[in-house]
Amino acid sequence: MKAIEIRTKTDKKGHLKINYQLNKSDSNVRVLILVDENSDENDDEKLWMESISNNPALDFLKDEAEDIYSITDGEPFYV
Repeated sequence: MKAIEIRTKTDKKGHLKINYQLNKSDSNVRVLILVDENSDENDDEKLWMESISNNPALDFLKDEAEDIYSITDGEPFYV
C-alpha cells in the first residue's frame, strides 16, 4: 500500500480542498484525514455555535421582541 501525505489548510468556513493528481482514472481510493485533537479550532461545539450564529435563517432571534423570558422565569429542572 502506498501512503501519500498532503499538507493543506482549511478555509475560513472549515472546507478542505485537495488538489492532487493521482494519475489513476476511474479507480477506488481511500482518503485518510487526521485532525489535531489538541487544537481549539476543532471543537465540535464551537463549530456548531459558529454555524448557527451565522445562519441567516435564525436572524429573527436577534430581534429584541423575541426576548420574552428572563433568568427568573420558571423553576429549575433537576435531573
